[in-house]
Amino acid sequence: MAVRAGRSAKGVGGFVVVTALTFLGLLAITFFIGRVVPIDPVLSVVGDRATQAQYDAARVAMGLDRPLIVQFFDYVWSVMQGDLGTSISTNRPVADDLLRVFPATLEMATIGILIGVALGVPAGVWAATRRGEWVDQVMRVFALLGYSVPAFWLGLVGLAFFYAGLGWVAGPGRLDIFYEGLVPARTNVMLIDAALAGDWDVFRNALAHLVLPASILGFFSLAFIARMTRSFMLDQLGQEFITTARVKGVPEWRVIWVHGFKPIRVPLITVIGLSYAALLEGSVMIETVFSWPGIGNYLTTALLNADMNAVLGATLVIGSVFILINKISDVLYRVLDPRSR
Repeated sequence: MAVRAGRSAKGVGGFVVVTALTFLGLLAITFFIGRVVPIDPVLSVVGDRATQAQYDAARVAMGLDRPLIVQFFDYVWSVMQGDLGTSISTNRPVADDLLRVFPATLEMATIGILIGVALGVPAGVWAATRRGEWVDQVMRVFALLGYSVPAFWLGLVGLAFFYAGLGWVAGPGRLDIFYEGLVPARTNVMLIDAALAGDWDVFRNALAHLVLPASILGFFSLAFIARMTRSFMLDQLGQEFITTARVKGVPEWRVIWVHGFKPIRVPLITVIGLSYAALLEGSVMIETVFSWPGIGNYLTTALLNADMNAVLGATLVIGSVFILINKISDVLYRVLDPRSR
């Protein structure tokens, strides 16, 4: 028991150290990239009509006159305190802006990954069990479309067809203008806030705006998840223990979903985690097309305005999401696969 407790404590300690070092590396990358890009943060603040004296005063006030290593440690210390600087675009703390915009991206990407998992995993399994048949061919073509169709084009076609043509969904934005501000922003996740407030009109309106962009994101994740699930299942269904189970008369559904599917859960977690992270950081085009007030739209605006504090803050959040999802995947490995404990 004592040995097991010691191993557990050592594992937790190693997990914390690895996570801290990874986060420190992320801070270093974002900081030094922010210093080498051909954008002058001082000029972004004072403007191109400032005098040399005003420029020099702003440079000193921003701490850019100090050695680079000192600036880096100041940056790390500020981030540890939750200070990501002030956005030039909004004139508000970047941390406050990110707390406002990131939940919108999280909401859309979460619905998208749920769609991708709910449809992609069964589709991949079904295609693997019908290898070479029309079902398998359709799924492979579908997956190919998911890799090749541009997100912005699919978003525009979806708006033209389902919104302007059929009127099945709401248009761009997160809410219709007359629903804005009716529910308190407790979590900044509109569906949750509307449900907590008991305002089901706002909930339905938010869902009507969310369903199309989330479905498009879900299409891209579905294509990737279905393709990888098919590949994993084909490998498993070719194993000898699957043949043995069939010879023993085990029902086919049990052969597929217990003997075949159970071993692929661990690698599938990695696929789903990476797909989810990709939706969170790769939704820029969808957010732009749908005027969705998420972190992708925020990052695009910051880049256009040379707002480096906002760019670095958004990049740091996206990188942190990747780290967090990878660590959650590691924990799920240990839960699903006792051999990794």
